[in-house]
Amino acid sequence: KLNKNYQVIWATGPKQYDIIKENLGEIDIENIENMKVVPYIYDMEKIMNIADLIVARSGAMTITEISNLGKASILVPLPNVSNNHQMYNAKVLEKINAAEIIENDNMNGELLNKTINEIVSDKEKIKLMGASAYSISIKDTQDKIFKEILALLNRNILKQKK
Repeated sequence: KLNKNYQVIWATGPKQYDIIKENLGEIDIENIENMKVVPYIYDMEKIMNIADLIVARSGAMTITEISNLGKASILVPLPNVSNNHQMYNAKVLEKINAAEIIENDNMNGELLNKTINEIVSDKEKIKLMGASAYSISIKDTQDKIFKEILALLNRNILKQKK
């Protein structure tokens, strides 16, 4: 078995869930041993909090969540995002040894399984990766965003009054 030493929670995305379910054919997607496959995770922070390792795309908010929670990660940047932003985001964590990158075109089950096993089997490595991620975390992100939105609104209100 590929994932006998760990559990997997896989959020496929609502559009992909039925396609993946159909492609798995006879496999009962709801009852795979050590694996939970769901269309969507509504409380991602809760799931990320209990995870030791996160495998994800590398959008800006995902990178922020990973670093704020201090989690090791394997990142698969989406290649069709403007100006290759997801690759640049992923490299921020890779550069400090907080993440491994698997390029989308190279992604396959064998490589992913190998990379997961290399990380989860080395308790010191996973701990150091998480600490490295946390070292670049941005504290009070929501408060900072809220303050910026208020500042923009206030500027717009002042412009309208003139």
